[in-house]
Amino acid sequence: MPQFCRHNRLIQNCTICAREQDVDPRPVVSSSAPRSTQARAPRKPAERSRSPRATPGVTVHRLRTAVDDGYRSPLVPGLKSSEEARRLADELAFAATRLTALESDPPGLYAEVADAGADIEERTWLAFLIAYLAPLESDDPFAAIRAARTPWSSGDHPSLSDVESGPRSAYDPVRPERTVNAYRAWAARAGTQAAAFGGDPGWPAERRFARALERLALPGLHRDARFELLVSLGRLRVYDLRPGALFLGGADQVTVAAKRALGIGDTMLLERRAAQLAKGCGLPLEALDLGLYNWERGERTTAGLGPGADPDPELQRSVQAKLAG
Repeated sequence: MPQFCRHNRLIQNCTICAREQDVDPRPVVSSSAPRSTQARAPRKPAERSRSPRATPGVTVHRLRTAVDDGYRSPLVPGLKSSEEARRLADELAFAATRLTALESDPPGLYAEVADAGADIEERTWLAFLIAYLAPLESDDPFAAIRAARTPWSSGDHPSLSDVESGPRSAYDPVRPERTVNAYRAWAARAGTQAAAFGGDPGWPAERRFARALERLALPGLHRDARFELLVSLGRLRVYDLRPGALFLGGADQVTVAAKRALGIGDTMLLERRAAQLAKGCGLPLEALDLGLYNWERGERTTAGLGPGADPDPELQRSVQAKLAG
């Protein structure tokens, strides 16, 4: 009977354990086909493999050029550059400033979502469209969403043909209605959007957020769009929603940025360090979502505030001081 070693290999196939147990290290079964003794002809230039750059669907990531200047901080143990830490502080401060704006003076179509006197189904539907298409980085960030929107009550699809979408959009020009159809079906199973997002009235805000994020894993609706939708619905006081975690772990830019800044790949430890970073900087946890995204992207997405929007200066100085090495 074949025996396996501590490396979960057949002993005969493990050079370490075969040597320790004085077993001849050879494959248990070898091919009966005769080996060719002829040298393989060199490939012709036309037969050589394509360069990775020519492979469709492959994204090439450029290496960071930040120099290790001795920077160290327990809040961001993955960073070794004071310049990278300063950029991260600026983006975290901007993200927190945006959250405050959503609560106190929501820009553009966010103001309609925040209107407590309007129908909650229409408010929720508009919030979904904003998160799905994402605001543009233009003087009128909501122009495309405004042109595409249709009333929830009409049952009509938004005008999604060749619609312009923002940086964090989940919009798929190949199958533009797939996610919208899935969202309407998801709401219909609960009866209404309000019932789907509200969940059990006895749930705390963190549990309601987590359950909604899980259930909103619809075709085409990626983690960034779902997280942003729930954050905006909570900040605009449509539903009692508040994240207790960032729900990291995928291949999205927020997770990639968190791993790089926090110096860990394990999801549980990553979430713990993210919470420590937010607390240490005096920021709401959800500010790390847009902050890390913008930091990793290297270009600021204002997410509805429009070009030229800046972080609150006092908050910016505060976060920079907390992340000073």
